[in-house]
Amino acid sequence: MAEVIGVRFKNVGKVYYFDPDGQKMELGQRVIVETARGIECGEVAMPNRQVSDTDIVKPLKKVIRAANEEDLAQVERNKQREKQAFSICENKIAVHKLDMKLVDVEYTFDNNKILFYFTADGRVDFRDLVKDLASVFRTRIELRQIGVRDEAKMLGGLGICGKPFCCSTFLGEFQPVSIKMAKEQGLSLNPTKISGTCGRLMCCLKYEQEAYEDLLRRTPKQGAFVSTPDGRGTVVEVNLLTGMLKVKIEKSDGAARLYNKDQVKIIRDAQIRVDHDEAAALKDLEDK
Repeated sequence: MAEVIGVRFKNVGKVYYFDPDGQKMELGQRVIVETARGIECGEVAMPNRQVSDTDIVKPLKKVIRAANEEDLAQVERNKQREKQAFSICENKIAVHKLDMKLVDVEYTFDNNKILFYFTADGRVDFRDLVKDLASVFRTRIELRQIGVRDEAKMLGGLGICGKPFCCSTFLGEFQPVSIKMAKEQGLSLNPTKISGTCGRLMCCLKYEQEAYEDLLRRTPKQGAFVSTPDGRGTVVEVNLLTGMLKVKIEKSDGAARLYNKDQVKIIRDAQIRVDHDEAAALKDLEDK
């Protein structure tokens, strides 16, 4: 076992483990630590606790110190510099006529590097832009291309549910979401109904997926051949949440009859598949 604290450097960002070096840290406290990018100021997202050695990558970097007033003032100065750097970079992008959209700017705590985050449809040759920015700021410059999901997380906003984006309020990391999930949950595969503001599949499709998978294991699927109290038939409609099925009986007038899943016995179950045309048409919704 090892004693660690969890530190986050961005709102709703990933939590990284550090060695508290004997110091007691409180939730929400600001601390100065050394990272791969240099000295950074982060917020304690997880106070001191013991974790298994298998859950950490050793050696852990130690906390340098709790942030003092001067450190917090430095953070605020950096935020002002970031606003200025954003405006300067946008102007330089226009001068170089680059097809890219600047999303955010971030100064490292020690001002040794400035990171510019941008989106673009494809690869962008920004070498001349980097040289131009380096001559203005006289420090290390890094341009980092991000996806539309990351852009939404950085900028925030309201989803179609009317609430702030999950990714910018509580989702530390993106979870994989697939078209098959939408189909298994009985949703319309209309892109406007299953995609978020970022234009990708809604993250919330993941939340209830385990429950739907459990229901699917215990419920005949659409197209299944089943035995009912009125004879054999084919399931033509399924309501997973209520467990009600519409079954077209073989030897009848062709009308579908309603049954509870417990009233039928599966003879041959069906499979839920996303066909090739659907997958091709909606492929972009799964991309990051």
